[in-house]
Amino acid sequence: MKFIEITKPGGSEVLTINSKEIPQIGADEVLISVKAAGVNRPDVLQREGKYPMPKGVTPIPGLEVAGIITAIGKNVTSFSVGDKVCALTNGGGYAEFYAVPYTQVLPIPSTISFVEAAAIPETFFTVWANLFDRGNASQKDTVLIHGGASGIGTTALTLCKALGINAISTVGSDDKVDALKAFGTIINYKKLDFENEILSITKGEGVDVILDIVGAPYFNRNLNILKKDGRLVIIGYMGGRVVENFDLQQLMLKRLIVTGTTMRSRTAEEKQLIANGLIANVWPLIEANLCKPLIYKVFPFENVKEAHQAIDKGDHIGKIVLSLEN
Repeated sequence: MKFIEITKPGGSEVLTINSKEIPQIGADEVLISVKAAGVNRPDVLQREGKYPMPKGVTPIPGLEVAGIITAIGKNVTSFSVGDKVCALTNGGGYAEFYAVPYTQVLPIPSTISFVEAAAIPETFFTVWANLFDRGNASQKDTVLIHGGASGIGTTALTLCKALGINAISTVGSDDKVDALKAFGTIINYKKLDFENEILSITKGEGVDVILDIVGAPYFNRNLNILKKDGRLVIIGYMGGRVVENFDLQQLMLKRLIVTGTTMRSRTAEEKQLIANGLIANVWPLIEANLCKPLIYKVFPFENVKEAHQAIDKGDHIGKIVLSLEN
């Protein structure tokens, strides 16, 4: 099979197409003939040498795929050969075939394509586990989503709209404001101070839940705009990891909850619980055409360098996907 190799840390030029044997599956795995693979920010960080793989994890990038099952392990009873599925990978999605634990596999809703399905697992798993499971967002809440034009951001916005949750989001250009304004209140943080703007919009009350991919530079400002009993869920630190001049008093007076998670470190059992939550709560929304991933651009598998360049540029709104369909 063909796969994408990172020859050394660097820019998109270090991505090359190579070949190797199709992987063998274990008793609890399925083999997927990959038709599309999502491209995500962690893939870029891995390419740059900033996201080292845990011990025993394939160095092939790619965190989500969609395709057709071609083989199943002896312990797998919930899927069959020929099923159209998408899957959250443990790395290795940039390949023509991928072996994955069946607990991380989901049937593709009938209303979406392989390309759309490949844009679901990484971001939908992440958003559901963090904004809804840990952040406990509900219809009574106002939610702030930083990085609204990213794959994570657009997923969170589409889910909030489908579930009737009031959403506010920060983005970095007026074009992104215009593209996303149907999903909530969108703020260009390069033109407006988002802290002051949100306090004005909410008449000084602030928000209930914040989903943050920026990290340290936003930490104290996030606490300032959280209501009492508010929840800050940190899932990235693109702006830095170390918070300076943090005053514990505000955390205590407001009874705030601050938490953070990563997806890759979760066990197969934990990922299965998230998958079950998606099937129960999100799949009906997708089937009813109330929620879909926003696709920015689709690149042929062979054009993986261009796909990474599009993420590096930072102008994308939604997901970038590699297609392996002829």
